[in-house]
Amino acid sequence: MKPSYTLDQINRFGRNTLIEHLGIEFLEISTDFLAARMPVDHRTHQPFGLLHGGASVALAESMGSMAGLMVLENPETQHCVGVEINANHLRSVTEGWVYGRCVPLHVGRRSHVWEIKISDEAGQLVCVSRITIMVVEVK
Repeated sequence: MKPSYTLDQINRFGRNTLIEHLGIEFLEISTDFLAARMPVDHRTHQPFGLLHGGASVALAESMGSMAGLMVLENPETQHCVGVEINANHLRSVTEGWVYGRCVPLHVGRRSHVWEIKISDEAGQLVCVSRITIMVVEVK
């Protein structure tokens, strides 16, 4: 990856979106990965007080989309859109934070594949997700 945005810019992209509503914060940008965190609270719980699987997928998709944006050849004329995402939920979480780490598996001119591993505060794996991104031309 060749990050073309600052951490502050990436976090500003999330304002007034689902990213902000869920409390997702991007923490680190590297040439090898993107890191973020999300609170496990009333916004991200399912009815039984556990982290909602959909919230984990929203974190994963947000990370994959932002990572895709950062490596576009021309962000003024291209956008990234998710075309497929999957997730395996491995462990439950009831409170605190979960941390995501997004790494590229494939970065091409027209498609990207990103892997997102989400862990709890103890570093235990909570969810593994993979997203396929399509690069589209802005009209």
